Amino acid sequence: MAQLITENRFSSPDAFYEALIETHRDLTPEQSAKVNAKLILLLANHIGDMEVLQQAMIVARGEAG
Repeated sequence: MAQLITENRFSSPDAFYEALIETHRDLTPEQSAKVNAKLILLLANHIGDMEVLQQAMIVARGEAG
């Protein structure tokens, strides 16, 4: 069974965060939500492993509440 990796694997987490913020700069909330949805689908397709994606959804939902 594939396992979701949750520890930091970024060589520069701040660089990723800044790029993500820049991606959303000057967007309306609706545009930002669309960008997030597209990004999620692109990354999910790149991962391509339903077990890992389901684990990620469980973790994300648990942290949302």
